[in-house]
Amino acid sequence: MFGTGDVRFFDRLAPLYDLVMPPADGTALAAGIDRAERPICRLLDVGGGSGRAAAALTGPERTVVDASVGMLRRARTARGLSAVAGDAGALPVGDAAVDAVVIVDAFHHLPDQTATIREAARVLAPGGVLVVREFDPTHPLGRVLVAGEHAVGMGSRFLSPDDLATDLTAAGFESSVVDRGFGYTVVGVRNAAE
Repeated sequence: MFGTGDVRFFDRLAPLYDLVMPPADGTALAAGIDRAERPICRLLDVGGGSGRAAAALTGPERTVVDASVGMLRRARTARGLSAVAGDAGALPVGDAAVDAVVIVDAFHHLPDQTATIREAARVLAPGGVLVVREFDPTHPLGRVLVAGEHAVGMGSRFLSPDDLATDLTAAGFESSVVDRGFGYTVVGVRNAAE
């Protein structure tokens, strides 16, 4: 899911991660999920690490998928979430098996972002929604984050909100930018007619 160096970094950071990271923005995530054209009963938190995003949401059955075993252990033990080791480019669930996919603060770590978008489309039921919360590399704080992650050896690749929305549209999603800033939200709704 993440580049090899990124996974090792998160495995080492897992015991401290929730102490240094703020909670996920549940309001922004809920606003994105509300765009779905179907009820949300099953949700995948892809690249979800310790389950910050899944924990910020209530209601649906939530499963965290991540490549970092240390982070998944935190999701299970600290948050009581279902957690599965997996690759964002080959998600360990069947076709049309979930109603929502969220990727929070992790998309830039994924080495094959196109495969991740394609997999989200595959696992989403028609009318389901993909919600991506990311950092804008064109924002002043985003430029600092990009430089910092590259300085510590991460293979991060950040997209602007408009570039991400374009990529979702190219994959067959009806996409929109929900909010902008250092942290932004892009939503893609899987065509209900498919």
